[in-house]
Amino acid sequence: MKLAILDDWFDTLRGLPCFQKLNGIDVTVFTDHEPDPDKLAARLKPFDAVVLFRERSAISAQVLDQLPNLKLISQRSVYPHVDVDACTRRGVLLCSNMHSGTPSFAAAEHTWALILAAMRQIPQQMANMKAGHWQMGVGKTLQGRRLGLYGYGRIAKTVEGYAQAFGMNVIWWASDEGRARALAEGRTVADSREAFFSTPDVVSVHVRLKPATKGLITGADLGLMRPDALFVNTSRAGLIEPGAMLAAMNAGRPGHAALDVFDKEPVTWENDPLLTHPNVTCTPHIGFVTEDEFELQFSDIFDQVVAYRSGAPIHMINPSVWDRKGAP
Repeated sequence: MKLAILDDWFDTLRGLPCFQKLNGIDVTVFTDHEPDPDKLAARLKPFDAVVLFRERSAISAQVLDQLPNLKLISQRSVYPHVDVDACTRRGVLLCSNMHSGTPSFAAAEHTWALILAAMRQIPQQMANMKAGHWQMGVGKTLQGRRLGLYGYGRIAKTVEGYAQAFGMNVIWWASDEGRARALAEGRTVADSREAFFSTPDVVSVHVRLKPATKGLITGADLGLMRPDALFVNTSRAGLIEPGAMLAAMNAGRPGHAALDVFDKEPVTWENDPLLTHPNVTCTPHIGFVTEDEFELQFSDIFDQVVAYRSGAPIHMINPSVWDRKGAP
């Protein structure tokens, strides 16, 4: 098996314990990013299998049509960046563990870091001090304030624990099923969607991006937020209606945003109107970028590669490919 690992920008994976699972496999690690589909296809032609680094590279039909030797794509979690129908047509098995039992503590911790940074003006205070000045403004204490969590999953529940430790009051919103579970488990659910967005000091979204959740949060939702409130997104930019985030910031509702995810990534151009907005605290999609999280995620991914190689694939998204082709 010839295996390619894409987009390991800091060549981190080779140094993790889980990398030893690939012993005996011919592995090539690419530490750059190739956004052009045709150039990406040319890069991948020699390989039988590809490991994806989250959603950094899109595997489209245009790419797959140029890869007659490709048999396996291994990754973790949701896969809006992979054309599953094209994979199935081309006989490429997609494996992705969708139900890991451990929450992403890295994402939850980064959410909390962004909340603290935004509420206490940490980036602005640092920049002001490095420029030779002293204090530039007055921050806000979290104790006694209200946090709204959108999405009733493992990461949001972890963030809830941090909020409680800081003395915040938490209210919830989610899908019908999520709200029912929250109520059954004794959480406080907002009386309405409008109340959820209009009352908290901070709103943080923790929802998986899939076709049903694309554009889930609209400009009207953001427009309900208070002009002194903070909106936080460490999940996916696609959960927000296109253009709504920038429009909301320009309108002043909410008054501040803390963002780790963006419509087009990586952002490598200057003067992006959202990133450079004076009321936006931003980081370059690093919510999951810790050695500990990589070990957790890629241990699963490499298990999928090894299982496929042994003839017993796991976490198959399009199992009809395996039924049709059988063992490699």
